[in-house]
Amino acid sequence: MIKITRRLVAVILAITSIVANAQDVVGKAGTSDPSMMPPEAGFASPETSRRVSIKNASALDGNADANPAFPARTAADAGQQSAPGRRGPEVATSEFQKFIADSTGKILPVFGAQFFANATATATFTPISGAPVPADYPLGVGDELMIRGTGSIDIDYRATIDRNGQISIPTIGAVNLAGVKAGDAESVIRGAVATMYKGVTINVNFGKLRAITVYVVGQANRPGTYTVSSLSTLVTTLFASGGPNANGSMRHLQVKRAGKVVADLDLYAFIAKGDKSADIKLQDGDSIYIPAATGHVALVGKVNTPAIYELRTANDTIESMLDIAGGMPVVADPRRVYLERIDASKSQPRSVEQFALTGAGLKRSLKNGDVLNVTSITPDFSNAVILRGNVDQAIRAPFLPGMHVSDLIPSREYLITRNSIKRQNSAVSTGENDKVTNEAAGNIASRIGGLIDEINWDYAVVERINRSDLTVSLIPFNLGNVFSNPSSTDNVQLQPGDTVTIFSQQDVAVPMDKRRVFVRVEGEVKAPGVYQMNAGETLQSLLARAGGATPDAYFFGTAFYREQVRVEQEANLAKAAAKLENQLRIEQSKSVANARALSTNDAQAAEAQRQAELQLAKENIARFKQLKPTGRIAFGLDPAERSFTRLPQLKLENGDRLVIAAKPEFVHIFGAVNAEASPMWRSNARVEDYLKMAGLTTDADAENVFIMRTDGSVVARNTSAWSFGGIGGVIVMPGDSIVVPEKLDKETAWTKFTKGTREWAQIFANFGLGAAAIKVLKE
Repeated sequence: MIKITRRLVAVILAITSIVANAQDVVGKAGTSDPSMMPPEAGFASPETSRRVSIKNASALDGNADANPAFPARTAADAGQQSAPGRRGPEVATSEFQKFIADSTGKILPVFGAQFFANATATATFTPISGAPVPADYPLGVGDELMIRGTGSIDIDYRATIDRNGQISIPTIGAVNLAGVKAGDAESVIRGAVATMYKGVTINVNFGKLRAITVYVVGQANRPGTYTVSSLSTLVTTLFASGGPNANGSMRHLQVKRAGKVVADLDLYAFIAKGDKSADIKLQDGDSIYIPAATGHVALVGKVNTPAIYELRTANDTIESMLDIAGGMPVVADPRRVYLERIDASKSQPRSVEQFALTGAGLKRSLKNGDVLNVTSITPDFSNAVILRGNVDQAIRAPFLPGMHVSDLIPSREYLITRNSIKRQNSAVSTGENDKVTNEAAGNIASRIGGLIDEINWDYAVVERINRSDLTVSLIPFNLGNVFSNPSSTDNVQLQPGDTVTIFSQQDVAVPMDKRRVFVRVEGEVKAPGVYQMNAGETLQSLLARAGGATPDAYFFGTAFYREQVRVEQEANLAKAAAKLENQLRIEQSKSVANARALSTNDAQAAEAQRQAELQLAKENIARFKQLKPTGRIAFGLDPAERSFTRLPQLKLENGDRLVIAAKPEFVHIFGAVNAEASPMWRSNARVEDYLKMAGLTTDADAENVFIMRTDGSVVARNTSAWSFGGIGGVIVMPGDSIVVPEKLDKETAWTKFTKGTREWAQIFANFGLGAAAIKVLKE
């Protein structure tokens, strides 16, 4: 029994010793987790053993990225991305650029210089760590790998290739990776893991790659030593250095390695066509040499990319340069280009040649200092005729031999303008309410007859250019005869370049007897409406067309309106308003000048009064500008007239409007009265009767009362009515308006400015203003 116990104790001690040794081995491998003991070293069953996990300190302490495909950036990376607003240094303007600016008036850019405009001034240009790594990339000292493994063990390990070209993985050992291609690294590491563990799936990503040192020399913007990524190429490093300077070449960018030129890059091929075949990967110690440019030429005018271009060789042709410039736009004229050349050996160094960009012209060689100017085509048509004016649409039609005006205008429908069609389409208004079928504001009657622009059938013209002496001749013709008699001489035979212009009656006014006349008659006639009248017809003809007047017609109140009169009245009203404003400025200047001679207190009081009067005057002038002339013409009929035979023999014009009113029942009183009112008209009642009824205010100017007759005329003190006992004795007719002005000796600002036009009767008569205008002035 004692022997069995001793043997059992010995076994336990042996197992304890083996476990202690295994833990010591794992601790030396860089982990304190006893579970990382290899399976071969353990004797416990899989059900009771702990799972092996290989991690390094950076992964355990949280310093590593959660996603190893995007590792943390180094200080150099952070420095690269700092100051996003920094731009590369401004490239100096070359002497050739200045020379071209003197010739063309603008500084042309150097082709390709914009490629380096945003280059960041920094000595390191390491790409982001997570950039894709090519499969043929040879691994070397300093490259970082992130290794992940799943299966019988867990691996999450970050390793960097050391100076011996190896990485060391705990419990696995050293793995040689120097010179191994990036695409083969995963299989190499998988093989190393498989020697210790079975059934493990390995995935390898790359972190920060090693940096290399290259040298940028020659005509560089920022020559010097650069630490760049081992993935860097000639183009990316050039970008870091800011590219060539103003004298440097973009067409012979060389990489020198071990004393030999291993690459000669034409940057134009890359910029213009995306050709990177000569862009090689750099190696540690490479030198980028930027020689001076062979020469420069300028392409100006109609080329797709006007700029200064560098010559690659002394035999570069116009065709090759235009190819880099993207060719010429369609508006360029290849038949006529100008080449300016410099020859310093001559007494006058500059000369110019003209030639066409044909086969021979495109093959011409360019020299340093050449300026190629491509002109634009002359936008002239060789086989076109033009139709314009009062037509459906202006067109440029192809010329055909034997072409006449009738070929250009096959039918009268070609003369219906787009505005005419628009008016015809708008004749049907569809409101939001489907039940509304009539037009609102009225006046559909005022638009009758205006659906189409009336053509001037008697005159149209052909403009013809004589190219031999560059003169213009006019060939007028009768447009109506072109359609009624196509064989007549009015159907002019056209020539290339002719311009045919069609006029409306508004463009060139035709005689009265040839104008269309649509007039409107309203009110107390038997058939009110819009009538088309013949040239020369009068008001009597219009009344006859309308069936004559009704028994309720009030002849004295006949109102006649004409658009041309309204336009003239509106212009006169604007002149009157301008006169009032000018008088206001004069009066204000006088008031300011007079205030200087007053004492301080008096001056302040005068200024306050002046400001109050100025404000009042401005308000009144603003009201005056709101007045709208009506275009009414007063016939001056006798109030007792009972027949339209006394109407003037006035020839009608298009747009005229005749209104026959019914006899009004009221008389209107405005102005300085106690109560403005509209009392019933009384037979034989006089002005004084109505004034007694309304009552005059203390400011009323009884001597200047005037009457606005219902026929549009004005009766005032200076009229013939004065001889019949003054204005107070004038008999008032139905619909008349009696206006009582205020006394002008009341020195308000407004009365001062109206002294020059104090006769309000004259104002209302001249501008055709009605009683509504009095309310505008009073409000």
